[in-house]
Amino acid sequence: MIKEHDCVVLTEDLPAERLQAGDVGTVVHVHKDGAAYEVEFMTLTGRTVAVVTVESKQVRPVASRDLSHVRPLAEPQTAAAREKPAKYGR
Repeated sequence: MIKEHDCVVLTEDLPAERLQAGDVGTVVHVHKDGAAYEVEFMTLTGRTVAVVTVESKQVRPVASRDLSHVRPLAEPQTAAAREKPAKYGR
């Protein structure tokens, strides 16, 4: 069972949080006997990227054969970039 302060691996992308499957976080709170977890994701320099509540199916414990990997963090999208482009020629 995953406990507070355990490292966990994200098993699916969370685009709204700029997180990808394989990102590693630390459990900061366990909800309802492991039904969900509050997980903090940080850069390697210690800057918090996100603290998110995830369902148990969205994370797994770190395994002995897991290998760390580094990726640059995507820049957050601006509100204008999230809007759909206008359609022309109506």
